[in-house]
Order: sequence, then C-alpha cells, then structure tokens
Amino acid sequence: MDAEKLEFLRVRFAHLLKKLPSDTPPQWGRMTVQQMIEHFSGAVRVASGSTSYPEIVSAPDHLEKLRQFLQSDKPFRENTKHPLLPEDPLPVRNASLEEAIRELQAEIENFVSVFEKQPSLLTRNPIFGDLNFEENMQLLYKHALHHLKQFGITLNETTA
Repeated sequence: MDAEKLEFLRVRFAHLLKKLPSDTPPQWGRMTVQQMIEHFSGAVRVASGSTSYPEIVSAPDHLEKLRQFLQSDKPFRENTKHPLLPEDPLPVRNASLEEAIRELQAEIENFVSVFEKQPSLLTRNPIFGDLNFEENMQLLYKHALHHLKQFGITLNETTA
C-alpha cells in the first residue's frame, strides 16, 4: 500500500481544500470550489462501491491503455470530460463549503473502511473498469491532484 498517497487523501487533501477560498476561480472548467469538492465526494462513493455503475463505458480495446494511464504518474489533461456527467456542473448539495469538506472526509474514511473489511473487494469504475483498493487509491490521488491544479494548487505545494 502507498501510505503516502493514503495519508494525502485522508489528511492533507482536506487541509488544502480548507485553505482554498470559496470564490477561487477555476483555471479551467466551470465548477466552483464547492461543486468540485462535491464532485470528488461522488468519485469516492464510486471507489467505495457506495455508488455503483453496472456498465463500463470505455471501449474494451481501450481499457488496457486507460489502466496503464491510471498506474502512471501522467496527470489528467485540463478539461478532461467524464462521459457520464452533464456538461453543466451539478448544483451544490451541501449548505456550505465546510459541510462539503466534512462530507468528503467522511466518504474517504468510508472508502478506507470498506476495503479494510473486504481487502479483496473490486469496485466498478465506469471508465477504468473493476479496481482494487490500490488502483482506486491511485485514481483518487490522481483525481485530487487534477482538481487542486484546477484551482491553482500544484503538486510541489502539496509536498511542502
């Protein structure tokens, strides 16, 4: 297990989000900070299996390339589109940014707990296919860095 990435997701990610002013404009895309955090909570629910997708929407002959990308250090491109999400950002669910961050932290802890109880569990990601804990953690880490960069926080700042 990559303890550093897990610690980042469990502790440092929320710490960085709490320092991000709610009115910070994105460097690309149309989500607000709170919409991004709630979007990320949704991604964690998929990783834990709390939200399930029966189908993998990626072409079978493209899946291996996607999984190689997942395991690489290559970042997501700016404006990467999720084929199952609407063009316009979803409206916020939480009353405040602080509540959205608390929800995200709870989802991350649930993700860890689900895999602690079922270490061999595979959860279905509609893009990358069936993923184990390590693969889900790698995807969430890469996804987190992508959205931090979207709001002006780069990897070098996260390791400082």
